[in-house]
Amino acid sequence: MTNPLLATDSYKQSHFKQYPPEARRISAYLEARPNPFSDSVLFFGLQTYLKDVLLKPITASDIAAADRICAAHGVPFNREGWEQILTDHGGLFPLEIKALPEGTLAPSGVPLVQVENTDERMPWLTTWVETALLRSVWYPSTVATLSFKCKEILYRGLLDTSDDPDSQIPFKLHDFGARGVSSAESAALGGMAHLVNFAGTDTMEALEAAMTWYGADVAGFSIPAAEHSTMTSWGREREVDAYRNMLVQFGRPNALVAVVSDSYDLGNAVENLWCGRLKDEVLKSGATVVIRPDSGDPVEMPLKVMETLWQHYGGSENSKGARVLHPSVRVIQGDGMKLDTIRQLVEELVRRNWSVDNIAVGIGGGLLQQVNRDTMRFAMKANAMKTADGTWRDVSKNPATDPGKASKAGRQATVLENGVLSAVRLEAIGGRTDQLQTVYRNGVLVKDWTFEEVRDLARKHLLERVAS
Repeated sequence: MTNPLLATDSYKQSHFKQYPPEARRISAYLEARPNPFSDSVLFFGLQTYLKDVLLKPITASDIAAADRICAAHGVPFNREGWEQILTDHGGLFPLEIKALPEGTLAPSGVPLVQVENTDERMPWLTTWVETALLRSVWYPSTVATLSFKCKEILYRGLLDTSDDPDSQIPFKLHDFGARGVSSAESAALGGMAHLVNFAGTDTMEALEAAMTWYGADVAGFSIPAAEHSTMTSWGREREVDAYRNMLVQFGRPNALVAVVSDSYDLGNAVENLWCGRLKDEVLKSGATVVIRPDSGDPVEMPLKVMETLWQHYGGSENSKGARVLHPSVRVIQGDGMKLDTIRQLVEELVRRNWSVDNIAVGIGGGLLQQVNRDTMRFAMKANAMKTADGTWRDVSKNPATDPGKASKAGRQATVLENGVLSAVRLEAIGGRTDQLQTVYRNGVLVKDWTFEEVRDLARKHLLERVAS
């Protein structure tokens, strides 16, 4: 799907005929409206759309193809307008897009992006890009927000139970979501959004996305790990040999290797194999074996495994009074992990005097797929129209049947008031600084965020939250 002139809803193809004749410019803003999931949103992902779509000029063949499809599809096509963009703007969209810095944690209801056409012949263009622009923001921002909320839970647990929370936190939540999403693009965008907060992932498309759109080096890491097929192919009678092979292949000093251990009987595997027949080999290898329960209660099962490991491998008590397993063994829990179960697990670790150092958690489709635009009620709405006489007129909606869908009137600014981002009308900004800064104008990328800049800003917001 590579024709940008088809990357919109069908009804938008007819909107160039619907604005009033005096319209010259349309301003529109994008926000996550107040919602039950989160009172704030970690803004991320716009730059992918800017680079992937808006920096690539449309072509005459794009216009011809879109014209044919729209005619057959039953909707008008603005051939004159698109040919003006091709001829007068080199095929690049005459828009100005302002946005908050990517990585900003903004309250819901605060404008994240504002868009305005710069060619006054094209007031229709602003809202024409809504479909592609909105989905470029709502999905990665929602995943980044979910990942951030998990990170806050895990980091608070580390602050209570770890001697070195800052070095531990990057690998506490691992992305297992690649197979559970609808497309490779979703894996790349959602997986990259998770990497804003963490460094552990098995979604390799995310690595390429962060390199391509944000100039990252390798942004995420993983370790050798077993799956059920590689363990059960040895047969039940050779279960211990399957585990031993993992040590032979990957057991090196300071290495980590993860082994799913519930193919038959998790209790037997931990008690009699990892803590019995294989214990000396584990210790001799110098590696850290990360045991993965993959069934059972997602909170009690990893705690039970940790207790068994403590009985056989021992460990130490750190300065927080929390137990830390011997460095040769750790646990990762992936099955059943979501926001609520991560919170329950961390609470139980703290209550039972376990350090969160001992465990990592993983999330699959629940991280990258079980979100939608309504999770955080994302919307893009027109807020002002410049008329032929040069004045700006408010544009907004306020449905009597759903006041929660009321939109903001007038061009917006996002300002800091007492350290909190707030929305104000642009003409009422006074001496305050608009945090919405131009990132794209008329085919030029004005600001190019690096992945580390995004990560640093998100990390700053985390530290602010846990300190408050």
